[in-house]
Amino acid sequence: MSRNNPYKWLNAIGFIAVIIVNYLSNALPIGGRTNKEVSDMYPVLLTPAGYAFAIWGLIYLLLAGFVIYQFVPASWKRDSITRLGYWFLASCAFNVAWIFAFQNLQTGLALLIIVLLLLSLIVLYLKTRAITLPTTAEMWLVKLPFSIYLGWVSVATIINVAVLLYKIGWDGFGISEPTWTIIMLIVGLVLAVLVSFPYRDSVYPLVFTWAYIAIALKQKDVTSVYYTAITLAIVIALYAVWLFFARNQDRD
Repeated sequence: MSRNNPYKWLNAIGFIAVIIVNYLSNALPIGGRTNKEVSDMYPVLLTPAGYAFAIWGLIYLLLAGFVIYQFVPASWKRDSITRLGYWFLASCAFNVAWIFAFQNLQTGLALLIIVLLLLSLIVLYLKTRAITLPTTAEMWLVKLPFSIYLGWVSVATIINVAVLLYKIGWDGFGISEPTWTIIMLIVGLVLAVLVSFPYRDSVYPLVFTWAYIAIALKQKDVTSVYYTAITLAIVIALYAVWLFFARNQDRD
């Protein structure tokens, strides 16, 4: 593949914009409130403990590796980057747009944007899964980043749905909030399995384990939610371990 990759500079600019806006969202903040302060305004039972959001640091570190890899001569001989087209740039735009919407309390718009972000990441995920005989660099810098990124945005999308329903005062058809929370946790479990199983991807479901443990710790006073989140976290972790060994067995 030629070094004249038409996407690498756009991808780099998009990623830099994401980092700058994320920094400003805490330093200013953009909407007069940090993401945490906005989240605290909507105390839904799916909200995880604050430490869970540290996963963004890992995501951005891996994405930085992805962006840098585009400029490495070894990547020019492969189509693993060019096959992604403008989808990474689109994901950067949706990431930035979500911050503006969320911090300005536009929860409906924020949900729409995060769904668009989710869709763009699904495309990126599918395209990276289609890489044949990936190199070690592609495994770590092209495939891994989008497994974790998609996993976290999948969880975040479910939380954004809960936030919007809380804001509009939805009564849950008379079903209690803890029960609905448990239902949504189970939906997350199903999603983790459906997405990861075809590709034997053990990383994607582990993000759900990370999130569910954090939800359990945050909601420890709500017994049903606590035990459900912990139980599902363990189930998903065991499933991820099984996927890991199943994938290696398939290779053999």
